[in-house]
Amino acid sequence: MKLLISAVVLLLTLFNSAASGKRGKVPGVVVDHLPASAKTFIGSPSLVILPNGDYVASHDYFGPATTEHSWALTAIFKSGNKGKSWEKIAEINGQFWSNLFFHKEALYLMGCWKHHGNLIIRRSVDGGKSWSEPADSISGLLREGEYHTAPVPMVVYNGRLCRAIENAKSNTTAWGKRYSAMVISAPLEADLLKASSWLATNFLPYDSTYLKGKFGGWLEGNAVVTRDGKLVDFLRVDTKEPGRDLAAIVNISEDVKSASFDPTGGFIDFAGGARKFSIRYDEKTNRYWAITNQLTPEHASLVASKVRNRMVLQSSSDLRNWTVHKVLLQHPDIIKHGFQYVDWQFDGKDILFLCRTAYDDEFGGAENFHNANYLTFHRIRNFRRLASKSRS
Repeated sequence: MKLLISAVVLLLTLFNSAASGKRGKVPGVVVDHLPASAKTFIGSPSLVILPNGDYVASHDYFGPATTEHSWALTAIFKSGNKGKSWEKIAEINGQFWSNLFFHKEALYLMGCWKHHGNLIIRRSVDGGKSWSEPADSISGLLREGEYHTAPVPMVVYNGRLCRAIENAKSNTTAWGKRYSAMVISAPLEADLLKASSWLATNFLPYDSTYLKGKFGGWLEGNAVVTRDGKLVDFLRVDTKEPGRDLAAIVNISEDVKSASFDPTGGFIDFAGGARKFSIRYDEKTNRYWAITNQLTPEHASLVASKVRNRMVLQSSSDLRNWTVHKVLLQHPDIIKHGFQYVDWQFDGKDILFLCRTAYDDEFGGAENFHNANYLTFHRIRNFRRLASKSRS
């Protein structure tokens, strides 16, 4: 009888612990947190290092309690102590899916004004405390219409600042199928708030014949300069084939006016390709680096986009052959735990990254792996030592 009572007590203790969400401390430094009950979730992490050494971070809010479909909200945070602590310094009404970057003595934020809204850009000259208003074509309203993007890198190519985006205006409203790949660019010396400064390529729409009919769409592309000096749009790929992680490489012309794609060789196997990622080039290692989600063998039967419980660091010398170096974040549960939408920067010998994190808290944890309740900050120390082990 005593043994039975002890077993019941143990089961009740485990149940109560699981229900309360107190299964472990969230990894990293917490930048922001919202309980799942708020029905407001943390999205689109972006990170930049200012010339004075301050870190500035941003994220937007999505979910049923937000105004993401009419007038989205983005929060700005700053750390003056190398990421040990953070303070919120601003909130911006009318900003979504946006990336921070520093250019010519100013901080910029580029994205949409709402879910599938106009393409806009804002400027801050005080480190992110106040921002310009994109009221018209000379103050930051770059393109009217329906656009999609995420916090993805800016890259310099042939004297131009380049960024990948997706045109979301289509004859369908279906996620994935509505997105067309494209790149937008401006001269380095141009006024980035003027729409006339920005040149857009043609856009490449969804094609149902790709991947033998299992192509679900492409999105959240990265503008990347290849080793042979060409510009490409390296895109996340949605596929319905279980256990398959793919990316697509779209070719951009030298004058950044046209985009083209060869489906016979344009798709590559890429760990994390079914979830958002950012790619950056490091001159010291002569390699491209990315932080991505990776499927483990036990989840190989699942559609890759639905599994976000394992985050890894990987690199490549040619953008096509990648080596996974290190597991950065991991949790055995895939239902209510997720590490996703990482944005990151090189900082000397280290890599800094922000993560949209779904994890346990004192309120019962995240609603699910996708609807994150945390924004967390992390540091990878001496990352270049990992490159010596790579052969790709």
